[in-house]
Amino acid sequence: MIFLPSSHKARVAWCFGDDFDVDQLIGVANIKVQDEAALTNQVMKQFEDDFLEKMGPGDILVGGRNFGYGHPHAISMRAMRHIGIKAVIAESFFSSFWIGEIGYGMPLLVCPGITAHAKRFDPVVIDFDSYTVSFPETGLTLHCEPYTKREKAILRAGGLKNFLLNERNSKIE
Repeated sequence: MIFLPSSHKARVAWCFGDDFDVDQLIGVANIKVQDEAALTNQVMKQFEDDFLEKMGPGDILVGGRNFGYGHPHAISMRAMRHIGIKAVIAESFFSSFWIGEIGYGMPLLVCPGITAHAKRFDPVVIDFDSYTVSFPETGLTLHCEPYTKREKAILRAGGLKNFLLNERNSKIE
């Protein structure tokens, strides 16, 4: 499970273009597989055979406009979380992808201009309190769109299920 940190030092594992369908992360043939551990060897295979050897725990994904376009098959991102992807930063997100992944506790940031500056393996520092993404090697800092109070609370709780359980328990006490 991913909890929203104040800041996160990361590396860009991959940069995607506009209108990226996340089913491609594991291959459309695998979208009915529900075991993320079983999908590990399928992650990013259609893009790069040795992706898993090149990525590191805590890496992030960068996307263009409308990232997550298509049917909201959650298994693709469950597999990405399973291998250690900690956040997705994109120009914009497909609405049902945004709702689903925030609900699962995956930090997503809308960051205009990210695709013009992010390159694969770039180190980045994400500040979830000031909503910025910094590139230490160039000194560039980009500003992201802030979360709503509720989105931030859901992410801090580790997802919608935990948020609702906490909310219910606080009303019972």
